[in-house]
Amino acid sequence: VAIARALSVRPRLIVADEAVSALDVSGQAQILNLFIDLRERLGLSYLFVSHNLSVIKYISHRVAVMYLGKIVELSPSRILFTHPLHPYTQALLSAIPQIGDGQSSIFDNPAILLEGELPNPIDLPPGCRFYNRCPARMDICRQVDPPLEAADTNHLVACHLYTSPPPAPDQK
Repeated sequence: VAIARALSVRPRLIVADEAVSALDVSGQAQILNLFIDLRERLGLSYLFVSHNLSVIKYISHRVAVMYLGKIVELSPSRILFTHPLHPYTQALLSAIPQIGDGQSSIFDNPAILLEGELPNPIDLPPGCRFYNRCPARMDICRQVDPPLEAADTNHLVACHLYTSPPPAPDQK
């Protein structure tokens, strides 16, 4: 019903915020396939917000990863899911369960566990928002918030690891 209501005004863009999160897996698949069919038939675009990265991978052409309200990585989904650059994106993707090939163990590629405290989102400290939790933090990260810049064609990242020349590592 919500999809039909949204389509009644013939939009070019539909914002879908956690559109399938309350559904079981088969219901999710049906709705996602409907979204894809509507996108192809009607030329729709979606701003699809989800915490489920498998859903994002399935439906998206382009993905923006956000941390505390800031985009930290933006790229075509096939690139983001195979070559994530930002340490936060790498940690997120490492947490997606993988079906094994029968030869490897779940311990071959363990999830990246992030340490450190989340900063107060109302009173953010200077510098990179991910600094306290970043396994690759450097001195510059504490003071300078990295801009979202091209690391490669169609691949933007907000991380000092990808600036030229790269800064010296943090002395912990």
